[in-house]
This record gives sequence, structure tokens and C-alpha cells, in this order.
Amino acid sequence: MAITKGIKALLDEANARIATIGPQEALTLHGDPDVVFVDIRDVRELQREGMIPGAFHAPRGMLEFWVDPESPYHKPVFASGKRFIFYCASAWRSALATDTVQTMGLAPVCHLEGGFTAWKAAGLPVTMPEPPAA
Repeated sequence: MAITKGIKALLDEANARIATIGPQEALTLHGDPDVVFVDIRDVRELQREGMIPGAFHAPRGMLEFWVDPESPYHKPVFASGKRFIFYCASAWRSALATDTVQTMGLAPVCHLEGGFTAWKAAGLPVTMPEPPAA
């Protein structure tokens, strides 16, 4: 089976449809009660690297199910009417995720340019998640 559209094309298309903000602009929104940072990385990445303080963790594999109010897995945060800033490690998964949730009707949404890697490289705040309960 030949791949008819590769990841580069998917990312280019997604990035053409979504809004992107840089780490410094994101920092100005951090702490705003009407803004939710959404970390879509795997839980092991959070435990290893930390996360943006106050971010809501929504694993990429469950995102569409958590966003859809008709889903049995729906999370009320996604019905809050707030602005959502999605991020992953390098802004690839978050570009695709932001495009998907925007297509689903979630708004307003954007993603973090360069992802968590860029946030950390800029020396912005990072917190380590609580260790799993034993």
C-alpha cells in the first residue's frame, strides 16, 4: 500500500487552517482564567519532562472523545467556552489535534509554536506532575 499523503502534507494543511502562537505570546495568556492550556502528550512525557503549570492533560488518543459532548468520555472543560491552547513536544501532534478539534467545532483554539520544547527553551515556567499513587 502506497501512502498517498504523508505527514509533511498533513502538517502543512493543518497549519494552514489553524492559529499558532509563540511561547512569549502564550506566556501573556498563562494564568488567564478564560484560557486553558491543553497538554496532549503521553503521561510518560509529562512525568519525564514536566508540563506547563496549570495545564489540563488530555492524552492525544482520547482527545476527540473528551471534546465531544455526546461521548460517554466527554470532559466538561471542553464545554466551558474558554480559549484552548494545545501543545505537545514539538508542535506536530498539537497541529493535527488543533485542526481536528477545530473541525469538530471547538473554538477558539490554537496551538503552541515549537511545543513544550520551545516553552522550556525560552526558560518559561515548568512544573512536574504529581507522581502516580502507589
